[in-house]
Amino acid sequence: MIGATLPTVHFTSHLKLHVDCPSVDVSGESLSEVLNSVFEDNPRLRGYILDDQGRIRQHVIVFLDNEPIRERTNWDRPVTPNSEVYVLQALSGG
Repeated sequence: MIGATLPTVHFTSHLKLHVDCPSVDVSGESLSEVLNSVFEDNPRLRGYILDDQGRIRQHVIVFLDNEPIRERTNWDRPVTPNSEVYVLQALSGG
């Protein structure tokens, strides 16, 4: 579609050290559809973001339009064509 806008998913540079995951525009009407679209195109990324039960891993934080997603299993939040999704790995150290 000419001029169409799609939700954009961004990944941190730290995650990019482990798996090729450039920012990508994908279609979807919910956060679930958007993330699953990303995983279809990049299956290796799924294991870095989700655990074996399909939950967002404890060390991963997802933001939808600057709001943190606190639920690890419910991604049915609606997205708009202008939505921005950020996937970050929580880093710790001592």
